[in-house]
Amino acid sequence: MKVSIIVEKDEYGYYAFCPEMKGCHTQGDSLDEVLVNIKEAVDLYLETLSNEEKRHYLSKEILTTTMEVKVA
Repeated sequence: MKVSIIVEKDEYGYYAFCPEMKGCHTQGDSLDEVLVNIKEAVDLYLETLSNEEKRHYLSKEILTTTMEVKVA
């Protein structure tokens, strides 16, 4: 199964979270580090769920995109 991961970058490093799993988030100094950290966070989160809860959380589909906007 797949989960959605959102990664944001700012001047302090990277922040990642899984929107399907409230509270499942992490940070890292590099993209590689934050991806390792979020994988661990998701694995640990899933360990706390029943099989029914896993099916519920993992059945969601989240789509992301970008769009151009005008800045005055």
